[in-house]
Amino acid sequence: MPQRAPAPIIAAMADSKVLFGFHAVGVRLKTAPATVIEILHDPARRDARMRQFLERAKESGARLIEADGLRIARLAGTHGHQGVAARVHELARGHSIDDLLDALDGPALLLVLDGVTDPHNLGACLRVADGAGAHAVVAPKDHAAGINATVAKVASGAAETVPYFMVTNLARQLSELQERGIRVIGTSDDAPQTLYEADLAGPTALVLGAEGAGMRQLTRKRCDALVRIPMRGAVESLNVSVASGVCLYEALRQRLAAGA
Repeated sequence: MPQRAPAPIIAAMADSKVLFGFHAVGVRLKTAPATVIEILHDPARRDARMRQFLERAKESGARLIEADGLRIARLAGTHGHQGVAARVHELARGHSIDDLLDALDGPALLLVLDGVTDPHNLGACLRVADGAGAHAVVAPKDHAAGINATVAKVASGAAETVPYFMVTNLARQLSELQERGIRVIGTSDDAPQTLYEADLAGPTALVLGAEGAGMRQLTRKRCDALVRIPMRGAVESLNVSVASGVCLYEALRQRLAAGA
């Protein structure tokens, strides 16, 4: 029988974090089940999705604890947990961007976010980066969202699969990427060419700024080229996660066409 959760909410350990929602917890169970410390689930939810999730969790050997929705919300920090939250060990990550790039076989594809502070936007960007096969997402340490439970929930598991590097000096990091032969392509509404005119089949870092503010000037100056997404309707810009999807999938399309 599942254990009943104690009255106090489980205290997070120094090397652990909380994931919540079916996607985020399910991906961790699939990719690194040994890192799952325990899973809290709401016994009041008995639908097919919950039953399938619990079966998968039991097969992985995860420790299951029954807890009401309020207690799970206290652990997750939100009521949008879908009746599931897990405490997990932090995954071991590559120590640096250089380590990641040294291990690549094909041309690098990186997404660089300059000034994206909304965790929902970051989560959506990670999700689309995973879908398009980007090797990593890069952001500055200052004025940028970090990985938290909300990001993991919105990313639907991609926060577990896409490396996210927060660097001290973004402009310097872009210069170091250029020294490695990676072309830095920025996005701007006033760019002279469209995204579809740019060559994205080779090693590429696509740089997007926050919606409205765009890239910072120093970041813009570091770009090898600027491109714009053609806008045919009344709106003047796209949400950064949508724009990231447009750009990354155009890069993927070109690579597939080139046989990469």
